[in-house]
Amino acid sequence: MTPTPTDRAADLREQLNYHNYRYFVLNDPAISDPEYDALLAELEQIEAEHPELITPDSPTLRAGSDLQPEFRKVRHPRLIGSLSKAFTEDEIRAWRERIGKLLPPDVRLDYTLEPKLDGLSVVLTYEGGLLTLGATRGDGITGDDVTPNVRTIPSVPLRIPVHPDGPRPPARLVVRGEVFYPLAAFARLNEAQRAADLPEFINPRNAASGALKNKDPRETARRPLKVFVYSIVDVDGEVPPTQWDQLQFLKALGFLEPAEMARFDDLEALIAVIPEWTARRPRLDYEIDGLVIKVNDLRLWEELGVVGNKNPRAAIAYKFPAEEATTKLLDVKFSIGRTGVLKPGGVLEPVFVGGTTITNVMLHNFDQIAEKDIRIGDTVIVKRAGDVIPYIEGPVPEERDGSERVVEVPAMCPFSGDPVIRPEGMVDYFCSNPYCPERVFRSLEFFASRGALDIEGLGTQTVKQLMDAGLVRDEADIFSLTLDDLLPLERFARKKAENLLAGIEAARHRPLDRVLTALGIEGVGEIMAGTLAGHFGSIETLARATVDDLLQIEGVGPTIAEGIVAWFAEPFHQQLIAKLKAAGVRLEAEQGAPVAVGDSLAGKTFVLTGTLPTLSREEAAALIKAHGGKVAGSVSKKTDYVLAGENAGSKLTKAEELGVPVIDEAGLRQMIESA
Repeated sequence: MTPTPTDRAADLREQLNYHNYRYFVLNDPAISDPEYDALLAELEQIEAEHPELITPDSPTLRAGSDLQPEFRKVRHPRLIGSLSKAFTEDEIRAWRERIGKLLPPDVRLDYTLEPKLDGLSVVLTYEGGLLTLGATRGDGITGDDVTPNVRTIPSVPLRIPVHPDGPRPPARLVVRGEVFYPLAAFARLNEAQRAADLPEFINPRNAASGALKNKDPRETARRPLKVFVYSIVDVDGEVPPTQWDQLQFLKALGFLEPAEMARFDDLEALIAVIPEWTARRPRLDYEIDGLVIKVNDLRLWEELGVVGNKNPRAAIAYKFPAEEATTKLLDVKFSIGRTGVLKPGGVLEPVFVGGTTITNVMLHNFDQIAEKDIRIGDTVIVKRAGDVIPYIEGPVPEERDGSERVVEVPAMCPFSGDPVIRPEGMVDYFCSNPYCPERVFRSLEFFASRGALDIEGLGTQTVKQLMDAGLVRDEADIFSLTLDDLLPLERFARKKAENLLAGIEAARHRPLDRVLTALGIEGVGEIMAGTLAGHFGSIETLARATVDDLLQIEGVGPTIAEGIVAWFAEPFHQQLIAKLKAAGVRLEAEQGAPVAVGDSLAGKTFVLTGTLPTLSREEAAALIKAHGGKVAGSVSKKTDYVLAGENAGSKLTKAEELGVPVIDEAGLRQMIESA
């Protein structure tokens, strides 16, 4: 039976008010943004056809709320509203036709096009050029006073103009902006969370919201938040009469603005560039979920008025196709990593998200699955922003019918049949068998990879083929392979076999630090491997080291030290080292210290992270050492500089937290040349 408009409107109001609470107050959405927008659009349509059904609690009359009881409440000088939405180019044209009916027929409009930021709205008040108040949007009428936290954000001017030659500010100026977490910094934040076995943040918006509303401004200051300012809310004094000129005025005062904003004389010319944003969006360092189109002449805004007491008619938000959607979690499968860690992965009913069809997602660990209460058979929210790996944001409990199953940790390894264990104090579960075929396969794959021993010709498929033939059971077996072993294998002609053996022979003579890296000891990356090789000189000496011995080395903390000692204590690894030695693999460092060519970096300790423009990490480390510097594997208060390139990880975050100076490759070369 089809519900009456009255019943359907009541049902939609109840759903939307509940989802507003989940989203704005709990920061725990139960449905995706597109699904929420669809419910709201349906209610707006019903109310447009039946105005008598509009009630005081209708979500169409609200801007949403992010108010929290811990903060002092402040009233905004004007309504901080939201925007009506368009999902197609034709809906943008329909918006222009609607506002055209309220304007003189001969009026010519121009427009601004601005990115629609997916952050947290903030309202900043300046009096006499000084920042006096920072508040969240709240419910659009009242916001939370977060002034001490806002003051810690470097891109928020404490006084305007920032430059002495900037324009004179009005006696009182209230502006609106968006607080956001840069995507590169957000990736480093979650990398640090994973490294510390802490829960990851769901998305940059939640991370920004949590940081801005932290009770301790010092914690806010630790997060690299930014604020884009894009409109004037209220003013005592003269300001330009158009949106475009106001943006230039705000920029001249010292506010940060997106570089991608533009002005158009013609709406069709504006619409023509929208497809370009689909390609541009993944390259931005901030999240956007659409574009904002505004009538440039602000004098017309008052004439056009608002819809439903909250949406200005003179602007509209064009929403991109969904980058999140709901689908079914059909099953959970398991894989084993090279360290033996058991990794759960979700099998999804295929869903199109962010320009691609998603069928599988990683589920990180079992604690996170339990914390989010994700069950097999659940309807789940899948998110994929830009080129980020897809993930499950959470389940939709309201969709459950009782057939869903809790995800359980398997008692036995699905590959070897051995017991699954969880060492004390660990987040992950592990296969207890060091000879587990999947674990060995992943170890061999890493051992031969470019970042480790770089064995030419020994890729993933060849490793699998050698294991299936029973020719290798551990890393050392690789060095025992012969031509007679390889030639009977499928697709192994003599030339291919000889090339592989040549690659193996070259790997036999790699430096000790490359061998240590290839062994995959937890916490021992290429820099730490170089430090250990230089300090101990041989793998046998390192194997005898105690935790106390290791703690004397710059950059080695208790976790890494205990992990190294535990690795060498395992009988399986002791046998492996013995086999590698018998196979003639180099297990001692080259004699003699590197030749120094200068002392410009003497006494300075560097930590490397990310990809540098022209130098590999090994080359950068050698360059630093050649000029008297030291290279450590982790950031501490003793670190003098962090040398960072593209895709820098948690080490950059740690440097920012400790106040360690960060330089790029050009900065390093300048230090060397200017000494």
